[in-house]
Amino acid sequence: MEYTSGAASWQKVLRRAVAALLPRRPRQRRPGWSIGVPLIAAAAGLLFTTTATTAGGTALREDRRPQLNQLIEDRREQVAASERQAAALRHEVEQQTNAMADTDGPIKEQQQRADAAREAAGFTALTGPGVTVELDDAPRRSEQNLPEGVSNDYLVVHQGDVQAVVNALWAGGAEAMSIMNVRVLATSAVRCVGNTLLLHGRVYSPPFKIVAIGDPAALQQALAGSEGVRLFKDAVDHYQLGYKEYVSTVTVPAFEDSTALRSATVPR
Repeated sequence: MEYTSGAASWQKVLRRAVAALLPRRPRQRRPGWSIGVPLIAAAAGLLFTTTATTAGGTALREDRRPQLNQLIEDRREQVAASERQAAALRHEVEQQTNAMADTDGPIKEQQQRADAAREAAGFTALTGPGVTVELDDAPRRSEQNLPEGVSNDYLVVHQGDVQAVVNALWAGGAEAMSIMNVRVLATSAVRCVGNTLLLHGRVYSPPFKIVAIGDPAALQQALAGSEGVRLFKDAVDHYQLGYKEYVSTVTVPAFEDSTALRSATVPR
């Protein structure tokens, strides 16, 4: 058995006490960045993937918008070219008809009858007293500012609103009518795409202006008695849609669209 002297024992105790008072050396730890790097890399990959997906969707929407605008512009050019061609053909037909009418009695008589019917058929411009009605959308509001149960669909003019005004004016004895300065007949179709009006191949944005020649008092009375017009006026009060109605001397242009009938039925 090993024995130590008292001095050596005290030296050992002293060394241990001094060592306890000295700061300990920190243990070797795994660097924090070695753990964080995989997490950062995973988060960056997720961010890049989300950004790429979002950018792809945005690019798709941005690509479709120019295509749609170009499609509309191409359609307008086609309609304009067709109208120019139709006008040239009508002029040619009129010239040949007039030339034949000068030499042939029966043809001249039929031409005179056709000319007399042009006004009633809507192929001549007319000016006279009448009523003008303007329908307009309400100011756009965010969904948070709309009353409960109300959507932005309530804030736009619909096809039924335009048709209600047109039907009331015809019922009130309108002699001639135009919508957006385009002559319409009783057989003209009024269609809306969203909040735009489609008329004779052209697209129009609100406000929609409807002009009718006739007895102003009778026309206004017919408008007042129309249920469809009354419902629109109620919407004007509730949702701030636009409605204007006034009497003045108006001009309605001549009808310039095709008169060909696509379908017909025999009355019984």
